[in-house]
Formats: sequence, C-alpha cells, structure tokens
Amino acid sequence: MVYRLEISQIAHRQIRKLPTSTRERINKAIAGLGEKPRPYGTRKLTTGEGYRIRVGNYRVLYKVDDEARMVIVYRVMSREDVYRL
Repeated sequence: MVYRLEISQIAHRQIRKLPTSTRERINKAIAGLGEKPRPYGTRKLTTGEGYRIRVGNYRVLYKVDDEARMVIVYRVMSREDVYRL
C-alpha cells in the first residue's frame, strides 16, 4: 500500500531554502507519507482540503488522493507563516 509522492515546485523551493538539518527532517517526514499518508499527529485542514503534519516549527501541507494512491505536498513553511497565504 505505497502512495506515490509528488512535491509542487513551490514546496520544493521552500524546502531548498531551509537549514540542512531541518531540510533532512522534513524530507524524512515527506518520505514517510508514501508509506502512511495519514500518520499519527496528522490534522485535517479546516480552511481547505488537505492535511498537515508538524515537523518541529514547520508545517507540511498536503493532499491525499486515495483513488490514484498519490500524496501531493504543496507547501512547507514555518508555522507562523504557513496559513497566511
């Protein structure tokens, strides 16, 4: 039951700008979404469709398409800024 991961260009750019240690932790968390798209601690977003996971002070926002077995990561930002857009 493996889901295919897709990372938007915006999220990819946001990840590249992060410090190395944080980037590694976030990449590990995103890779885990392929195995388990709704891990413990996942929250459903109230302002839109999708989910979020917490990685330290950062949030990874993503959507799950169960029919296509795909996880789409569309935003990775600090928790102060992620919901403003």
